[in-house]
Amino acid sequence: MGINLKDLVKPKPLAIESLRGKKLAIDTFNILYQFLTAIRDRSGEPFKDKEGRVTSHLMGLFYRTANLIEAGAKPVFVFDGKPVDLKLETSAKRSEIRDAAAKLFEEAKAKGDDEAARKYAQRASKVTKEVVESSKELLTLLGMPIIQAHHDGEAQASYMCKQGQVDAVVSQDWDCLLFGAPILIRNLTSSAEPQEIILKDVLKELDLTQEQLVDAAVLIGTDFNKGVKGVGPKSAIKLAREGVDGFDAAKEVFLKPKVVKVDLKW
Repeated sequence: MGINLKDLVKPKPLAIESLRGKKLAIDTFNILYQFLTAIRDRSGEPFKDKEGRVTSHLMGLFYRTANLIEAGAKPVFVFDGKPVDLKLETSAKRSEIRDAAAKLFEEAKAKGDDEAARKYAQRASKVTKEVVESSKELLTLLGMPIIQAHHDGEAQASYMCKQGQVDAVVSQDWDCLLFGAPILIRNLTSSAEPQEIILKDVLKELDLTQEQLVDAAVLIGTDFNKGVKGVGPKSAIKLAREGVDGFDAAKEVFLKPKVVKVDLKW
């Protein structure tokens, strides 16, 4: 999920009606995790078809995509590619956490503790190869454009937004702002109130440049680097205004991500 900037950013409420005619680049892995986590039965088990294949993500994709189309929006679904090397350690740790949660889920289920089982099941959610392939198949049948990113989907989506190919990026991941997304929309695929974050307003409010925002982030710590011990959001901003040396590899991930050029067609 990247760095948490909620204490530094002031989102604005967003009405679904305002999305009519807007092209939206959706950070697909991000929303797939949401669907796999939230769409489950009382015991925490994901919904499955008669052959035992997980379908929770397909239910979420189908209905949310239909809602966006009904609202007049034009979604584009961006899928993650291979993680950059700097993210491998973070990815491995998250995988360990999910594996541990899966074990606790089975134990809770065996005890008949549905509440604990659901909690651990949500933490154990995985976007597998099968989940990705079935998602792409469904979206293709719905006529939606699918973009395969080189690395992080939010980097690719943010690039497309900067290029003017889409009007906003849809993700829960604050990293989109670090990748330079001009407009980030959160909560659009969840039950919470949708929010809009405009990057230029964030930078003005914090009195930072885009590069300084990235500097502040690497001081706090990101998916691509460990931060400086004892440095929180407020002190990171102060230090970023003064200039931050080092962390060049992590900064380059945000400021010069590897992306693909696309031609969007619905």
